[in-house]
Amino acid sequence: MLFILNLLLALQGFAQENDSATQWQEDLRFFQNTIHRDYPLLFVKTSPEAFDREVEALYAEIPNLQEHEIIVGISRLVASFKYGHTHLSFWQKPVEFAQFPYNLYAFEDGIYIEGTHKDYPEAIGAKVLAVAGTPIAEALQAIEPTVPAENAQYFKAYGINNLRYPEILHAQQLTQSLQHTVTLKLEKNGRVFNQTFTALPKGKSIPTERGFVTPDANWLSARDQETTPLYLQQLDKVYVEEFLADEQAMYVRHSRIQDEPGESTKDFYTRVLEEVVAKDAEKLIIDLRLNGGGNNYLNKDVIKELLQTEHIDQIGKLFVIIGKRTFSACQNLVNELDNYTNVIFVGEPTAENLNFWGDNRPLTLPNSGVSIAVSYLWWQDKPALENAEWMAPNLPVAMTFEDYRTNQDPVLEAALAFDEPNFKPRPMDYVKELYFSGQTQKLAEELPRMIQDPLYAFCDFENELLKQGNLLLQSGRGPQIQAAIQVFSTVLNLFPDSANAYKHLGESYIAIGNEKEAKQVLHKAIALDPDGVGVAAQELLAEI
Repeated sequence: MLFILNLLLALQGFAQENDSATQWQEDLRFFQNTIHRDYPLLFVKTSPEAFDREVEALYAEIPNLQEHEIIVGISRLVASFKYGHTHLSFWQKPVEFAQFPYNLYAFEDGIYIEGTHKDYPEAIGAKVLAVAGTPIAEALQAIEPTVPAENAQYFKAYGINNLRYPEILHAQQLTQSLQHTVTLKLEKNGRVFNQTFTALPKGKSIPTERGFVTPDANWLSARDQETTPLYLQQLDKVYVEEFLADEQAMYVRHSRIQDEPGESTKDFYTRVLEEVVAKDAEKLIIDLRLNGGGNNYLNKDVIKELLQTEHIDQIGKLFVIIGKRTFSACQNLVNELDNYTNVIFVGEPTAENLNFWGDNRPLTLPNSGVSIAVSYLWWQDKPALENAEWMAPNLPVAMTFEDYRTNQDPVLEAALAFDEPNFKPRPMDYVKELYFSGQTQKLAEELPRMIQDPLYAFCDFENELLKQGNLLLQSGRGPQIQAAIQVFSTVLNLFPDSANAYKHLGESYIAIGNEKEAKQVLHKAIALDPDGVGVAAQELLAEI
């Protein structure tokens, strides 16, 4: 009798598990069908075919997976679109993953434990070398598919802390089972050691503000708390300003695109810019490095106030600090600043593509109740041909862990110290201006000089020139194609190992019927890059 009872209980458990697997499969199919029906617009960085292949693989595997593995599997599908506004939160009910008590931060010199619980004082400020026995670079690579990263900056800012979820560590095979402890290999003050962390109870999270731990009786910060740099002061406020009398500069930290209670964005910038003029400030520095977005309809007020203040809207006077947390509506603001003002960007690239799918709405899976945020609105501040993975700074400056720990701010210091009156923040605009105005001799002198000048290291001259050549080539008209040949030949004079330039030159020669020259340059493209550009060059040769 006992045997029969145990058998019935086992069969009942099997049936429940089987029902659960079926429900997850139904949810997955619902998600797949909804994306195809309502959101085909998201198939930009992945294809419908690749998406469906991953769906079918997960569908077949669901009966063999634990619930958290299924959820992480769905998150990989969501992340495959690579738009940060399309995401699956691991901090929602019924999905509520546990967290290990450490906050990771990507500095120029590596990944560090920026904050942790008071139970782990030795770990604070340590560099992470390995997670659960896996070197940190490989561990980051393992979790990357779970992050809807628009670019590498988004992953550094918003993605690396997926390493603190036990469920993700297991689902991405960094641990062999779902466990509530993990051991990190750390380095601090020249000593390498292991530290084992225990996960917080579900529902408990790490107190952070703009990516940094807020220290209190239970939580430790790696930063020396004796003083606070300007960019971290009053983080509870949307915007703050301070006039730096010694440098004759006005500093503004703007950390959210929204109105501050008691003073609108428009009123704030009106007041600040009036003070800039009254004090005859030499520079205005707007710090957007911690700004993750908000209501981009407020951006117009910022731009209008700046454009009306000719005193500061000049090259060398208006600086904007950007970084890996600059995202969403703040990316729109950055784009508009670039479009309409004489801004010089300082810091690191932004976390968002220039043009992007944003503004999401919830898609709730019918059985599990899991909610997925799905983007539906296209934001385009730049012409399609000028879209890029991020806004790059004109003055690239990154922060080391020691800079952070000791409250140094090399990014602000670079903006304050910059004094190059002939600097061209948009070097390609300058190049095109020389070309179209017929100043060929000056262009022949300026272009090689700028390519060698460290001040213009932020500009990828090779690819920017190739873009201009391709615009001419795609016109399909004789004079423009001849001009394209001239551009590609110029690129090869400056960058003799450019396989892309040889390939595009081959396309140009094909377009004017010069097969002999086309074959010669296409063979050079193949020799320089046989497995990359050379593949396309081979296809062009086959068509001749």
